[in-house]
Amino acid sequence: MPGLVTATGVLAFLADEEAELKIFALKTLNDDIDTVWTEVAGALSQIESLYEDESFPERQLAALVLAKVYFHLQAYNESMTFALAAGPLFKLDAPGEFEETIISKCIDQYIAVSSLHHAPPKQSKNDISLPAIATTFASGALDGSAVISPTTPFSQAALPSKSLLSRASTDNTILDPTFQPTKEGRSASIAQVTDTDTQLALQNVIERLFESCLKDGKYRQVVGIAVEAKNLDVLRRVIKRASEDAKSGKSAEQDGAQGPAEELMDYALGICMDVVQERSLRTEILRLILDLLNDIPNPDYFAIAKCVVYLDSDEEASKMLQQLVVKEDQEAIAIAYQIAFDLYDNGTQEFLAKVIKSLPSGEPPKKPEAEQAGEGASESEPLLQDQDQEQSEEALSEQVAKAYKNIRSILDGSKAIKLNLEFLYRNNHTDLSILNKVRDSLEGRNSIFHTAVTFCNAFMNAGTTHDKFFRDNLEWLGKAVNWSKFTATAALGVIHRGNLTQSRKLLEPYLPRQGGVSSGSIFSQGGALYAYGLIHANHGADALDYLRTSFTAADEEVIQHGGALGLGIAGMATGNEQVFEELTKVLYSDSALNGEAVGLAMGLIMLGTGSAKALEVMFTYAHETTHEKIVRGLAIGMALIMFGRQEGADVMIEGLLNDPDPALRYGGILTVAMAYCGTGSNKAIRKLLHLAVSDVNDDVRRIAVMSLGFILFRKPGSVPRMVELLAESYNPHVRYGSAMALGISCAGTGLDEAIDLLEPMMKDPTDFVRQGALIALAMIMVQQNEVMNPKVAAIRKTLRKVVGDRHEDAMTKFGASLALGIIDAGGRNCSIGLQTQTGNLNMAGIVGMAVFTQYWYWFPFTHFLSLSFVPTSIIGLDHDLEIPSFKFHCATRPSLFDYPPEQEVKTEEGPTMVTTAVLSTTAQAKRRAQKKERAQRRESMDIDSTTPTVSKAASQPAGDKMDVDDDKKGKAEESKDKKEVDSNAEKESSASTESKKKAEKEKVGYEIENMSRVLPGQLKYISFPAGRYKPVKKPTGGPLLLHDTQSSEAKSLIDEKLRKVTTERAPVAGAASSTPRQTAQSLLSQVQRGQIAPSSMRDLNELFLTARGAEDRQARAGASASAEESGSGAAAAAGVLTAIDEDAEGDEEASVPRDFEYFTDADADDE
Repeated sequence: MPGLVTATGVLAFLADEEAELKIFALKTLNDDIDTVWTEVAGALSQIESLYEDESFPERQLAALVLAKVYFHLQAYNESMTFALAAGPLFKLDAPGEFEETIISKCIDQYIAVSSLHHAPPKQSKNDISLPAIATTFASGALDGSAVISPTTPFSQAALPSKSLLSRASTDNTILDPTFQPTKEGRSASIAQVTDTDTQLALQNVIERLFESCLKDGKYRQVVGIAVEAKNLDVLRRVIKRASEDAKSGKSAEQDGAQGPAEELMDYALGICMDVVQERSLRTEILRLILDLLNDIPNPDYFAIAKCVVYLDSDEEASKMLQQLVVKEDQEAIAIAYQIAFDLYDNGTQEFLAKVIKSLPSGEPPKKPEAEQAGEGASESEPLLQDQDQEQSEEALSEQVAKAYKNIRSILDGSKAIKLNLEFLYRNNHTDLSILNKVRDSLEGRNSIFHTAVTFCNAFMNAGTTHDKFFRDNLEWLGKAVNWSKFTATAALGVIHRGNLTQSRKLLEPYLPRQGGVSSGSIFSQGGALYAYGLIHANHGADALDYLRTSFTAADEEVIQHGGALGLGIAGMATGNEQVFEELTKVLYSDSALNGEAVGLAMGLIMLGTGSAKALEVMFTYAHETTHEKIVRGLAIGMALIMFGRQEGADVMIEGLLNDPDPALRYGGILTVAMAYCGTGSNKAIRKLLHLAVSDVNDDVRRIAVMSLGFILFRKPGSVPRMVELLAESYNPHVRYGSAMALGISCAGTGLDEAIDLLEPMMKDPTDFVRQGALIALAMIMVQQNEVMNPKVAAIRKTLRKVVGDRHEDAMTKFGASLALGIIDAGGRNCSIGLQTQTGNLNMAGIVGMAVFTQYWYWFPFTHFLSLSFVPTSIIGLDHDLEIPSFKFHCATRPSLFDYPPEQEVKTEEGPTMVTTAVLSTTAQAKRRAQKKERAQRRESMDIDSTTPTVSKAASQPAGDKMDVDDDKKGKAEESKDKKEVDSNAEKESSASTESKKKAEKEKVGYEIENMSRVLPGQLKYISFPAGRYKPVKKPTGGPLLLHDTQSSEAKSLIDEKLRKVTTERAPVAGAASSTPRQTAQSLLSQVQRGQIAPSSMRDLNELFLTARGAEDRQARAGASASAEESGSGAAAAAGVLTAIDEDAEGDEEASVPRDFEYFTDADADDE
């Protein structure tokens, strides 16, 4: 039947009294509505009256025609309403533009309505104290500070709504925690559905849509809509349906493969962690997934561990570990060990301590956990047997007791730290020639340059325990004074990070002595406490007490400064109230020098807790003090307390951003960065971009741009486009901030777009912009080689050139030397990781990076960057936590992920001597003399009396012709030499082309030894061939538990090299510049001045009696130390770094220099 050309006649039937004619007209119009809709649009009122007539039998057909006409009129809300009224006549599976559009509109409407009616969950135990903050910050906001704030908010007349971050968005309102139906963009066209029938119809359409998806096995589409609509009932139903379908055999499972329910939970877990921006919704979804996983007979324990860490549920973690251990199966215990490693990698110290406490222990409770850190599994077996016989709360078998002991050693961090230390030590590829070049290029007497070389050395050797540079450069080290000495001593903490068992022995020459008698420099003592904290970073179980005692006993501000930093790093996220109180007491002394460190340490101790009490103390004192350094330290500390709190920090952010003090606004922006780090939150990005171009303070604008890197480090590809225009700003602070944002977000990726933006900034006219560009490039290029990124060679060359350029600014040189250390971090075995191997936030890494950016104000903060260095390795462990010797396969070319080549060491190029000019007559005379000698030798050797004509000619005096011949012969010899050189060059070039061809034909696939460097990008190529060992999970880097399929057979283990290295006790910290006799004299003068109490006189007498013997011993020790190569660099450097910089009392005064004699131009004229 041909289609309608005009609808005039058919429309006339709509006015007929016969219902059958009306129905015929509607059916005809429905079939050809795409052609005649323009005419039908004039008769909408007639068709609507038919739909509203309850006696009309085909009301649904009338609704369908109306829906299609409104669709063509682009009135999509009305079209959707009538399509829903059409009921089953609206076909969901019909392939047409009308159906697709209306279905999409229905889904949008369902998501909007469902999320609007979503009831927020009850407050978690961690959020109970947060509402109290509102009183502190709201009172500050209502006193008019918002009106006088120089940040120029959007409305000067009225205060903003409940949160500056909760502004109406123009796009991407999906999953926005502050979604309201009045928002613009996607939600602006949402229909206000009040009719119950329409709501039911919408629900029916969505249910039909879900059912069709589930029948086809398209579970993920339904999960996506359910998460977006915040409808967890649908999510639960879908996962259960997938599990039922798997059981009924609809989807065949392969052996060892995940079923559809497990895959679906993995998918839900992925979008929950990466896409959902609202913290409360994420918590709800994770709780649901955790409940569903626990219902499965053989769940994915690693997914459970991921949920447990985020939910901070230590009871669930302990319960899961106990379930696995009780099975007494080797594979189950290996999984428990792997989960323990994952928990340590992702959990805070407070969380891990709770898990350890709730686990049963197969050993006496009196034994502190710190003692078991250094014990291996093999050593603990007989101990555990004895303990089980002597006393035990529960009858634990030997295997179970041993498993619990090992799990506790993993959770307290000792095992993982020891493994990483061994890996970094045995695979150290530090290029000392680069370090020596930096040292030679930068003048050691200049404080900034000395500090730069110290940082370069610390980063290059971070965690390797390789302190040879200090040992070999004692003269250079002796040039350190004051804070340079503080930084150099703290560098030992970076180099020996994780060397827990030897930390006290190593730093003993520097650490402050108990009892007040100490002759060392206060700067080296403060630096030693800082170093002690760095060694025990995020693992302060057995270090906090010592650091706290040293901190409280210290009277000098410098020692308090170092002690506060050490306390903060070691006690990170412990929430220790006693340490916080001690820090508060020192804060109230109102010292600018240690106040900054104390404010930062308070934030580190309460990291991520959201403690209202701590925030109130810090916020109040920040307004009372007059020292900018203290305000800045407290601002950074407050930002750290709100780490990961997301919308829970909005009230505090509002209060800080409205403050007139730029240092507190700076803290407010850093709070945005810390609270929303890694979320990619749109509202946080909008706020930062607004402040980056509107605030009047350069520091605030700089940190606003820089903070974009913290928000978006999980989406590094989006950052270059976002900061592209900011990188060309007229303001150098904004340009610097954009460079650092690229470095933070793209660290270790080698992203070409980021490098293209940073390369022009290396030639920026402002020195600190060049500095930021060089540091950012090093962060991006860390662990990259020329095969992965061809630009890395040019960038390394540029860094070396900048360091050696005399005409370059000091700040740029400082940045270049830092960059050389970062690009080769940890002996070229570390990358910068702001998220863990399993995808969670790396809390220590993010905090380290955030505090590192504060080096702008205080250089010693630079050491914090070492907290974000993550070893890139695979360390296979068997069920006894021993390191078996085996190989795994990498399906790529060896050169792709190989170490960068070491720099060629060139001989020292001194001033070249000018070649002496040789006259032609001199050369001719030499040649004639040589010919005469040769002729005479031939004559003496000839037996025959006849002399050859040649010799006659040679013996004759050389004439002009002979000279010409000689010249020709010399030229011929020169040309011959040239030909030989050319032929050699050709051979070399052909050899190089052959090597290139060989490189092109490089074999794909090679074997890698256990405990080797494996980069994050290399993991996808790693496989474990069929053999003795199989991994318990897909490799993610770091410690990896292996299932031993041949456990009854003998196994070969990797020999741990670090065990053989002994750290010798460093010599007593006597000053290198003064003898023990002079030290005794200075102590005596201190007694006379009353600086030392009489109670310690007995100690002083002993010092005086042993002064002479000490001098002799010191001389002998100095002679032996130079000959002994195996000594520690810390031991060798002790005398240098502990030397007191100030003049000692009683020292001989220097003679007064005589007056300078100088002549002026006038004097010269008189003469």
